[in-house]
Amino acid sequence: MVDIGLVAALLYQVYKLLRGSVAIKIFLGFLSIYLIYLLVRALQMELLSSILGQFMGVGVIAAIIIFAPEIRKFLLIIGRSSFLSRDNIWKDLLFFWRKKEGRTFNISPIIDASKTLAGSNTGALIVLSKSTELKFYAESGDILDAELSKRLLISIFNKYSPLHDGAVIIYNGKIKAARCILPVTEREVPAQFGLRHRAAIGMSEATDAIVLVVSEETGQLSMTKNGKILHNMSFQEIRDTINEFLNNEDVDDRFEDIQEYQFQKKRKLAMTNKNI
Repeated sequence: MVDIGLVAALLYQVYKLLRGSVAIKIFLGFLSIYLIYLLVRALQMELLSSILGQFMGVGVIAAIIIFAPEIRKFLLIIGRSSFLSRDNIWKDLLFFWRKKEGRTFNISPIIDASKTLAGSNTGALIVLSKSTELKFYAESGDILDAELSKRLLISIFNKYSPLHDGAVIIYNGKIKAARCILPVTEREVPAQFGLRHRAAIGMSEATDAIVLVVSEETGQLSMTKNGKILHNMSFQEIRDTINEFLNNEDVDDRFEDIQEYQFQKKRKLAMTNKNI
């Protein structure tokens, strides 16, 4: 029973990881063939069992090739959640009884800059990390290592600035880099979300960072974390969410899954049309 329970939990986690992508259909196809193979073998149908067994042997290699991006994402999730990935691992091991303190800093420049950028419909993409400097993504842009300020953020995202095209990475109260390239999610995203939102979702899937997006079309503000999104947020909601995130408080429950968000939107639209 424990074995079956662990396998069921693992399959559910894989399903959650693949849900919303094209790979989910391939995964369900492989799973169906494997279940048929188990059934055939249990019924002692030797010829069919031998054929499906050969297919399953080759299918493992094919699955590794087909699901290479998903496997990489899965390993990233495990790596970022493991205590071995922390920079201060030995300090944590020696002082494990101490409560882990958050990397808090003054986030008012971020909020004030967001107000100005949203008011002028200037697009922006801001990544906030509390665990690592995200060197791999920072090195894809221009390293700044500058003190966080409202004027600097506004000047970076000014449409005439050479640094505006890309994301800003903020770590420990400093702007580590600008014009950074972020990974774009491969999941199905509602049409109203553009490339900035797709990059924000992709970055939150690959890292434990939280990403703030200012829409260039509407001026609305959104945040992403763990592949989920909060759309059309107020400035106070953004302040509270960032502060709690930096203080190591759980904010995951606030964010909505992309598919759930799309379903709720279609439901509201259907109810509106029905009332009309």
